Amino acid sequence: MAANTAPEDQRSATQLAPNEKFFRYFQHEVTALQEQMGRIQGHGTAGGERSDAVDHCLSAIARLSTEVQDASSYIPAYDQRTYGDAIKALNAKLQEVRSSVAPKPKFSFKSNALFSATKNESAISLNDAAELASQRRHQMPVAGLSNDPSFATTPIEAITPANEHATPSSAQNGSSSNSDSGPSSAQSDSITIYNHDRDHVVLPATASHATSSGTVSNIQNSIINISAPSAQGRAFAGLTLKNISNSLVICGHVNGAVHLTNVKSSTIVVATRQFRMHDSSSCDVYLLASSRPIIEDCSGIRFAPLPEAYQLEGDEAKENLWEKVDDFKWLRNEQSPNWSLMDPGARVEETVWKRIMSAERGSAIDDSLKAVGAGRS
Repeated sequence: MAANTAPEDQRSATQLAPNEKFFRYFQHEVTALQEQMGRIQGHGTAGGERSDAVDHCLSAIARLSTEVQDASSYIPAYDQRTYGDAIKALNAKLQEVRSSVAPKPKFSFKSNALFSATKNESAISLNDAAELASQRRHQMPVAGLSNDPSFATTPIEAITPANEHATPSSAQNGSSSNSDSGPSSAQSDSITIYNHDRDHVVLPATASHATSSGTVSNIQNSIINISAPSAQGRAFAGLTLKNISNSLVICGHVNGAVHLTNVKSSTIVVATRQFRMHDSSSCDVYLLASSRPIIEDCSGIRFAPLPEAYQLEGDEAKENLWEKVDDFKWLRNEQSPNWSLMDPGARVEETVWKRIMSAERGSAIDDSLKAVGAGRS
């Protein structure tokens, strides 16, 4: 059914002006950040979880501010001011949350009315952002949000082919640790995998708790499979992929956003709330996304639905907007030439995905990469 309606969906997606596309994205991010800030109080203070959650929100607000600046060439001046006010309000709201969860000192001086003032300012500015749609002629819908927490927590750890059980290894082998002994993957909440060429890296089941965030970078001619936490019923809060070429990356499930930068001639498999790809080319993306995927400065990106082999119970019932792609750098009304939908006959067969899932690490890397279309130009 999707194959018959997809071309129409592609045409409808291109009818949106760039500023309207950006508004929908901005509204989505503001709502997500508000939800994240609302959950900060539920985080424990042990291990710095609450502090890391605040830092995660600060980073997201800074990124959103940069994106507003980058989009200034096509956003009207009034909207830019509204976005700026909303970002100031997000910062003010985060300061309020930070203050409310801070330990109470034994002695303190009476403070001024800073937070009471910023609270009103916050409410007004966020309301302005929320009402921006009604100030325009066309009100845009906001994509659905995940209710799952998406906070980064404790230190990063690397998983390497020679390090299946996450014992510490040297930096030149592509691993990192912030202590001499290094936390095991079963204890760490984050995963970093980097600097691999012609490797088959599989995240072990013992890393099922390492799901606050993940980073995969500087990968060539390799298979990276970090879907183990998903099989254990856990998902990454957020995931970053960057500087990847001629590779297959099986991401599993992500409750928050997946950001991909400089990914070339590779195949990506992921289920996520939000998908955003920058500066990438000649990639096949097998996707389950609950919001419209976004690409910028990309070319030759093909999209297909998530293979059954990587679906979890309940995925079929989820709304999947894999084919409703927004190209932020394509300003014309015609279909963007930078992305397309893969014909069913061109998609990797389920038997191939199942074979890759069961393959031992290091076995037939070249054959597997060829079978999934990695390496195409």
